[in-house]
Amino acid sequence: MLHVTRNPSHPVYLAPLLNARHVARFRSIRTRQMTDCISQVQRQALLLLRAPACRHPTAQGPAGCPSPTPKRSYRGARTEGIGRWRHLLPKEAPKKKKDKHQMGKILSSTDTAYGTLNVNVSGNDMTAVEHFARYIHNLCNRLGVGVAESYALPTQSTEVMLMQDGGTKMYVDSLVRTHKRVIQLKSLQATLGATLLDVLVKNQPEGVDLSIREHSEADFLARFKARPELEGLVAQMNQ
Repeated sequence: MLHVTRNPSHPVYLAPLLNARHVARFRSIRTRQMTDCISQVQRQALLLLRAPACRHPTAQGPAGCPSPTPKRSYRGARTEGIGRWRHLLPKEAPKKKKDKHQMGKILSSTDTAYGTLNVNVSGNDMTAVEHFARYIHNLCNRLGVGVAESYALPTQSTEVMLMQDGGTKMYVDSLVRTHKRVIQLKSLQATLGATLLDVLVKNQPEGVDLSIREHSEADFLARFKARPELEGLVAQMNQ
């Protein structure tokens, strides 16, 4: 005959002891735990959304958000050379000192062509003188006449003095300025010279003087302002 021993601690025997109050208590504890877990997850999500975007990785605080006092890793980094950029540019060649302007070779005239000629334009109205000099330059280029160079001479100032009736002292009434431009021609053909001169005279504006003559060393020196004091010192040093 099989003998069965009853164990009071077995669940089969404990089940009838659990009443409705115990079941409700277990359910409330489980619900409270789930609510706390959901609230914690929501709180972490809000912290992540409100946290400012960080450009550099920082130390992580609670709930994965950046720490309010991030670690400054650049404190110990080397800082020499920051902001320098000139070493990135290609090296430029040293500028050469401008040589003193030398006089060009003066061409001599032949049977079929003139030598080096200077077309001098002068007048008191700088605008009219400049425009007429430009017209001569463009006309020579169209006719195939070689233009060695075109330059301006120093402006000359003339004082007009007047004396009052019955007076002995003179005073400056006005100041007249004379502007000069030079167009230097080379190898002008003899057959074209008369035609060019005729066209220039017909188009010469009023108040502008026109003259043509051969180029010389004195004309070259007239381009520069004279310095008597400096020339005297140089002469004393050469003695």
